[in-house]
Amino acid sequence: MSVLVSVELADPASPEGVLLVQHLWEELGSLYGNTGPCQFTPADVSGPGAAFVLARLDRQAVGCGAIKPVEPGLAEVKRTFVEPAARRQGVGREILRVLERIARELGCVALRLETGIRQPGAIRLYETCGYKQIKRYGAYAADPLSCCFEKLLTPG
Repeated sequence: MSVLVSVELADPASPEGVLLVQHLWEELGSLYGNTGPCQFTPADVSGPGAAFVLARLDRQAVGCGAIKPVEPGLAEVKRTFVEPAARRQGVGREILRVLERIARELGCVALRLETGIRQPGAIRLYETCGYKQIKRYGAYAADPLSCCFEKLLTPG
């Protein structure tokens, strides 16, 4: 049985996008303690050099992800999430593949991201997709629960 995964650009303010980011926020709260109300705004992943995608399994939105520019040639992967029932079916891998393609098209040569040490599935996904662990950066530099990754993007 083959599962059809599609990932397409979407409006981060769409009801599906907002709901998926809310589910991400709730999961992070359960893993790391009360994170308070969701701090995501669609403007976080809008504008030049940014992109937001929705992943669908059999036309149902089950995941999302975004890139946000950091500096010329570098973007950060943000808000990557797959609903628990849709995990381990290639959805996260496809989200990353599409975000990497978009980043290349936008002139990026590298992507960075932060995830938490209590998310072994996410860490495994990033490592198997070619991301290498790097020193914690920016707002995550002093956070012992964070781990950061980077991937150099090959052309094409």
